[in-house]
Parts: sequence; C-alpha cells; structure tokens
Amino acid sequence: MLQALGTVFADVGLDPDSKGLPGSKVLQRLIDGLAFWALLACLAAMIVSAAVWAFAAHANNHHQSANGRRGLLVAAAGSLAIGASAALINFFVDLGEQVK
Repeated sequence: MLQALGTVFADVGLDPDSKGLPGSKVLQRLIDGLAFWALLACLAAMIVSAAVWAFAAHANNHHQSANGRRGLLVAAAGSLAIGASAALINFFVDLGEQVK
C-alpha cells in the first residue's frame, strides 16, 4: 500500500502557468496595484519620519529623534522588501525546482 502511494506521489509535477486559471491577469494587476500603494505608504512614512527626526533633533529631544530615525530605516527596509519581493519569490522557486 505504501509503495503504491509512493509511486503516485513520485509522478506529481508542478508547472506554474499564468494562463492556467481565468482571472490571472486581473489578480496580477491587483497585486501590482497593492505594491504601488504599499510603496506610497513607505514614501509617506519616510517623509514623516524624516520630519520628526529633524524637528526632534532641533529641539534636543533625543528620544523622538531616535524614533524618527528608526521610522526612516523601517520605511526604507519596507520599500526594499516590496521591491525585492518578486525577485526573492523567483529565486526560491528556482531553488525549489532543483530539489529532486
């Protein structure tokens, strides 16, 4: 029984196809739009964080200055993750396809 089950799973394959299901183009456009809005949010966060950092540093408020600096770095890391997400997914898919 286990041997027969093993041969069934040995024949399973995966071939991602963007035309495999109806609505794939719509879903791709939805994801692209979501990435655009996420990048706009990161841009807004960078602007606000830079302003907080500048005003807090001018007012000698070290705690808020550190918060502004941290917010700027988090927004930059978020935009890096959004921009690199497709390349990272493709990298890991290619890596997974090498497993035999």
